[in-house]
Amino acid sequence: MQILKNATVVQFDPACVIEHLDIVIDGSVIKEVGSGIADHYPQAKVRDLKGKVVMPGMVCAHNHFYSGLSRGITANIAPSPDFISTLKNLWWRLDRALDEESLYYSGLICSLDAIRNGCTAVIDHHASPNYIKGSLSTLRKAFIKTGLRGMTCFETTDRNNGSQELWAGVEENIAFAHLIDREKRAGNEPYLVEAHIGAHAPFTVPHEGMEMLREAMKSTGRGLHIHAAEDSYDVSHSHDKYGLDLIARLDHYGLITNRTLIAHGLYLSDNDIAILNEHDAFLVHNARSNMNNHVGYNHKLAQYRNLALGTDGIGSDMWEEMKFAFFKHRDAGGPLWPDNFTRFLWNGNTLLARNFNARFGRIDVGNKADLTICDYDSPTPLLAENIGGHLAFGLSSQSVHSVMVDGRMVYENREFPFDVAELYAEARKVALRLWQRMDRLS
Repeated sequence: MQILKNATVVQFDPACVIEHLDIVIDGSVIKEVGSGIADHYPQAKVRDLKGKVVMPGMVCAHNHFYSGLSRGITANIAPSPDFISTLKNLWWRLDRALDEESLYYSGLICSLDAIRNGCTAVIDHHASPNYIKGSLSTLRKAFIKTGLRGMTCFETTDRNNGSQELWAGVEENIAFAHLIDREKRAGNEPYLVEAHIGAHAPFTVPHEGMEMLREAMKSTGRGLHIHAAEDSYDVSHSHDKYGLDLIARLDHYGLITNRTLIAHGLYLSDNDIAILNEHDAFLVHNARSNMNNHVGYNHKLAQYRNLALGTDGIGSDMWEEMKFAFFKHRDAGGPLWPDNFTRFLWNGNTLLARNFNARFGRIDVGNKADLTICDYDSPTPLLAENIGGHLAFGLSSQSVHSVMVDGRMVYENREFPFDVAELYAEARKVALRLWQRMDRLS
């Protein structure tokens, strides 16, 4: 039993701010929340937060941990004037160069980065075509080592090796989901990592792959995590080759459910959006990545029933992501305000709840104790009515003081519970070897 005493609790849905609360945590869940209740538990470990802001854990709803060692990359990258050439010259060479060692360190570094920036969970989308079998378990080890909650899947695709690659990707997704099921049945702790069924993007998944994905979803009970309409080429390809809108094509195979996560969706039609809304599926908006790849802007954000925020591999700083998403939206003449984007940020917890079969996103009795704790000496009142304004214009990753996941402090007083210097030193060596392998790939 442990207690976070004298917290300023910020809730997002519905919004409220309550000062001087004590949060009692029993194992991985919140047992009680109230004022002055710490004294009721004389045997509990007490941390006096002295008014620090405590909010439900922040979730990055779409990321690529395989890109963790790409920062400042010095591999020889050919000029890439458009999105498809960027994929071919950079990202598809990087993922082909990954091996077990480089993937593990990518996962470690990205997990540490996420936690340091206040994330309690990350939903990952993975690719390593020359290291498929066992790759998701390698990523799971990195999540568990750092204590980060998450989900992951393998990007099913035929872009390198046709049908053989499709089969290998689907088999890795199924095998990983079954591994998670075995771990749950055995009661092994911690239960921190879940599975999606992954696919790269519709333009690299033929009919054969769609059928495989459908069967994988049925056999595992998981939802689909896929890129769609990140670039207009994806839409044109679907119309030209299959005569269907992107989401209509996925829906034809039964791939759109309330556990489906669509990343990007910049060029989805109104009918496609209606299909997602009808099935209660999610779109994840990745503002900074869209800007970086110069793929355009999603002017239809307000039309989605369920929308969350991700980074698409540009770190895991969700404070920055929320700000960029809002500012870009305003710059594009959009009608939404900071409170809307606060809700989008919070919505990642709904994705967790649907997949972990547990309660997330509220500091309430029975919810998972996934918490982001911040130092924030606000010069203006912090109120239910202006939480979005404080997120957009005040709070940042530098505010993060501590992070709790599943009832365990994985980052406290801006320090990890283990030495990370050696991990970073080794990651730098691994990154150089990865970049050298990239230069040997055409």
